Amino acid sequence: MGRLSRPTLVTERLRLEPLTTDHTELLVELDSDPAVQRFLRGRALAREEVLAQVPRRLRPEADAHRLGYWAGWADGAFLGWWCLIPDGPGDAPDDGRPVSAELGYRLRRDAWGHGYATEGARALLDHAFRTVGLDRVWAETMAVNTGSRGVMTKAGLRHVLTEVRQWDDPLPGWEEGEVRYEVDRASYLGG
Repeated sequence: MGRLSRPTLVTERLRLEPLTTDHTELLVELDSDPAVQRFLRGRALAREEVLAQVPRRLRPEADAHRLGYWAGWADGAFLGWWCLIPDGPGDAPDDGRPVSAELGYRLRRDAWGHGYATEGARALLDHAFRTVGLDRVWAETMAVNTGSRGVMTKAGLRHVLTEVRQWDDPLPGWEEGEVRYEVDRASYLGG
């Protein structure tokens, strides 16, 4: 594989390295835990389902803008992944650079409750605003996912919208809606 544009990000406790196909088996293990999938699919994913998602997580057009997915580690143990997914080309200025991205994260159950999700999210927000120069970062989750909502708030995002959507196969709590959180560069950097 060629040189990746996404840098390795290091915090006090975390090492976030660009996600590659070398992490595939770790992703299979992560997504096969039904607790990890509770607010996403409501069930564990089969190996084939995880493998089908890997190419989407390795998009070269995102990497070209130093965005995409990162595998997270603490003390040599895989914790999960974090991502910054650029919004569509219709949201980009004439030069094609993204102006906003979606923040996401998915951690192993044994990594929950230790502040890793927030620490990794802050590292990605610093990268998004200080290095890449994005204007805005947003994130979504189910309204009933209080853990993820807490991470978004602690990382500096603010609730901006709750929307009840219709689902073909709704998960418990769907009627409370989906929530969107956002932060812009000026607010995050204190300007």
